[in-house]
Amino acid sequence: MVSGGGSNLQALLDGAGDAVEFALVLSNKSDAFALERAAKAGVPTKVVHYEDYPDRRAFTQSILDIMKDSGIDLICLAGFNRILDPVLVDAYPLRMMNTHPALLPAFGGAGMYGHHVHEAVLTSGAKLSGATVHFVTPETDAGPIILQAVVPVLDDDTPEALAQRVLRAEHRIYPAAVRLFAQDRLEVTGNRVRIKPAN
Repeated sequence: MVSGGGSNLQALLDGAGDAVEFALVLSNKSDAFALERAAKAGVPTKVVHYEDYPDRRAFTQSILDIMKDSGIDLICLAGFNRILDPVLVDAYPLRMMNTHPALLPAFGGAGMYGHHVHEAVLTSGAKLSGATVHFVTPETDAGPIILQAVVPVLDDDTPEALAQRVLRAEHRIYPAAVRLFAQDRLEVTGNRVRIKPAN
């Protein structure tokens, strides 16, 4: 599920591996470049406009119906910029992933997205930032953490420079997390994810 350029989608398409079949790329914006990336890779696409529905619940229910019809096993949020009703998360428990541009649980939650995250990291004086891939739960950025990658914060960093390095880390760990899911190697106990050894 994407709303913009789809660089994380491209990373998934390039790196998720043979165990993963991309059944659908869904966007809420018909001009999202991610749809072109999907078409080039031969992946079906669908656009669902928020404005066509009376409320968030109806919009999300429409997406859920599409996911069920498409036989989706795992939903990957990759820059989807609409808040969804919990009905979708409830239907896909531990089968929905997201990536966040910081080391959760730090710098997560309401309002912590995009440049806001990197500005907050720099303001805090933190020496390390990074990327997190986690399962989605109804509470924002609070789901079980699957993988993280650490990125140093440099003395002369700007939010833009830090964002670029964090994005490269996201592009590494998101496909890795999806591969682990496809290989049935993720075991969740409470809020902890254990990676089982490869067979």
